[in-house]
Amino acid sequence: MKQDWEMVIGLEIHVRLDTESKLFSGMKASYGSSPNSQVSFLDAGLPGTLPVINQKALEYAIRFGLSVDATIPPVTIFARKNYFYPDLPKGYQISQMDHPIVGKGHLMIQTDAGEKRIDITRAHLEEDAGKSIHDKYDQYSAIDLNRAGTPLIEVVSEPQMSNAKEAVAFMREIYTRVTHLGICDGNLQEGSFRCDANVSVRPKGQTTLGTRAEIKNLNSFRFIEKAINHEAKRQIKRLEAGEKVVQETRLYDADKDQTRSMRSKEDANDYRYFPDPDQLPITISAAMIEAQKAHLPEFPASKIKRYTTELGIKADDATIIANDIAMVKFFEYSLAHSKAAPDLNAKFLLGEFSALLNAHSQSIDNSQIDADAYSGLLDELQAGTVSRKVAKQILDDMWASGKSAAQIIDEQDLGQISDSSALTALIDELINDHPEQVASYRSGNDKMFNFFVGQIMKKTKGQANPVQTKQLLEDKLNNE
Repeated sequence: MKQDWEMVIGLEIHVRLDTESKLFSGMKASYGSSPNSQVSFLDAGLPGTLPVINQKALEYAIRFGLSVDATIPPVTIFARKNYFYPDLPKGYQISQMDHPIVGKGHLMIQTDAGEKRIDITRAHLEEDAGKSIHDKYDQYSAIDLNRAGTPLIEVVSEPQMSNAKEAVAFMREIYTRVTHLGICDGNLQEGSFRCDANVSVRPKGQTTLGTRAEIKNLNSFRFIEKAINHEAKRQIKRLEAGEKVVQETRLYDADKDQTRSMRSKEDANDYRYFPDPDQLPITISAAMIEAQKAHLPEFPASKIKRYTTELGIKADDATIIANDIAMVKFFEYSLAHSKAAPDLNAKFLLGEFSALLNAHSQSIDNSQIDADAYSGLLDELQAGTVSRKVAKQILDDMWASGKSAAQIIDEQDLGQISDSSALTALIDELINDHPEQVASYRSGNDKMFNFFVGQIMKKTKGQANPVQTKQLLEDKLNNE
């Protein structure tokens, strides 16, 4: 009888905090500068330098803990995590072990079987290491220490996910939290949000955990799912062949869709953690916690409920908007500064406006049309000055010229035709020119109605008021 297997997955998610300076030095923490241009004496590990904690990083970590209903301890302690690697010039990483700034918490995720609770073991503050670059020179590896010392929180889950889709759902929920909190820019390509996945398998029904492998540095929701599925299949294949799974760290090769061994997996003892003698224990006061509660935003689940029940937006549209913090800011600005109905706003944002962004390979926070200019176009659309079709054309012109919707409408005479006498004259002309189509419609071919609408829109270059046109056309076709 073939053995049934089940996966057990735990995640360690690294969130780069969006602070101006590094965790323990005043050096800038921005991304993309020339190699080794943002390195302080402390970051370089020079003797005699002392770390000073970044207050903003502490506040951001507390803010995250509050968002996942975690305990915030009264005292947090930094430790030294010792290992030797070329991009870690001090020979140790300042991290946390026994007294992390964020204790036990939890999140709810949506699964195929319904809602599921995933417990969070801890989230601790630590400094990032530098970066080793292996493809720049043929015979050497290069070291860039710009990243060394940038502040991270590492969010550690309990091993409670039973398939790759649940792992992705948990990772997405953490991503949503940190971007809505404003503590991380969420840039996956730049490594602002990345994940290590601990994967093991066991016979279905067994309670003891199997030997796990850790897949390092996954920075794509799609790749994490593929990496976990591949690793589970690899382990099952070994076990069914009578071989053992060894505890190790592995890397995922997206091009080959496979994981490969990187090194044997260390345990905590191997890192020889001990309290950092240069860092005094930090007291977390009740006032500090209360101050961060004021920064907790409305999270997507609440937004979706408000958008659908109070604003009348379709659930699918509300979900897409609410889960994208940049789109939320854009949408809510236009809600406050435009007279357009919320449902029209959402449809236009996710339809014509998103299509324009995709055509130019731009994100909404890099759009050449800001929320104010967008709101102006919505007002013209809501007022009936232009049709949806013409509004799409105006969007293209706004992007290219930087002009407002009102300017473009005025300069190009794009205003919607709502003059009943002008529309009636066009309809009369159309009916006289197409007697066969008129006869077909009056004999029961309802599809012919769209032919006449299309012809009017063609003649007016899309500027005919569609609602008024259909009403006048229906009256003419049915009553003559």
